[in-house]
Amino acid sequence: MNHLITRYIQVTKPGIIFGNLISVIGGFLLAAQGDINYKLFFFTVLGVGLVIASSCVYNNYIDRDIDKKTTRTKNRVLAQGLISAKFSLIYATILGIIGFAILYIAVNFLAMLIAVIGMIIYVGVYSLYMKRNSPHSILVGSLSGAAPPIIGYCAISGQLQPGALILFMIFSLWQIPHSYAITIYQLRDYQLANIPILPVVKSIILTKNYITLCIILFIVATLMLKIFGYTGYKYLVVVSTVNTWWLMTAISGYWTKNNFIWARKLFLISIIVITTLSIMMSIDVIELNTKSLSIC
Repeated sequence: MNHLITRYIQVTKPGIIFGNLISVIGGFLLAAQGDINYKLFFFTVLGVGLVIASSCVYNNYIDRDIDKKTTRTKNRVLAQGLISAKFSLIYATILGIIGFAILYIAVNFLAMLIAVIGMIIYVGVYSLYMKRNSPHSILVGSLSGAAPPIIGYCAISGQLQPGALILFMIFSLWQIPHSYAITIYQLRDYQLANIPILPVVKSIILTKNYITLCIILFIVATLMLKIFGYTGYKYLVVVSTVNTWWLMTAISGYWTKNNFIWARKLFLISIIVITTLSIMMSIDVIELNTKSLSIC
């Protein structure tokens, strides 16, 4: 029984859920400006978490054939047939329905709508078609990756304000170099699975160009939170520091002798970058709000 429960948890990709929920929290606290509605916060995180879990189960179901071919994914639950494919679809559907219902009833319609759009892009467009047919699938997939922080922001605002659009740019741009780094250090797996990803069908050097360009654009987007007054100087200093580290690492890839080690390092730094960003855009906003209240 315990093994079965573990398998049903594993198929939701807990690591991906956790990573995305950090960005949800960041978006929520950014919009809250220090005035936190903890009940709304709880239902936003819960609803988004269930929707992400549902999307990941659908993705595992769709990819179960190609997952069997690669070292990185061959031990996944559905790739090994440890859970019935039919029951995984039922499971994913139930998770999604509950998640959408929570967002609609306890948060707001816009938050639910963004979650629906994000799932459609990730499951319907990216997983079902783009991943297997286009070298630019990551560009499309990045759009769904930007949905969680926007949902967190819109849970407070109830409308698409400039802050939400800035978050969209930041997180969609982050997804691209993060994902391309994975494709380079897992290049052999993508070749085995016959997935037409950019470094496979084009070249690694072209992929590095995409990575560098998107990191530069990402840095510009992160600065917009400070420029438009959403965050303070602590955010600016800390985020700019990790952003510079990420960019310098990306540039070093042009003369590296080992693309595997370089791409693995770039991937790990990308996680540090987005986690630091999510934390700082939450903390610095709260501190700014507290200071303004004390002055009044």
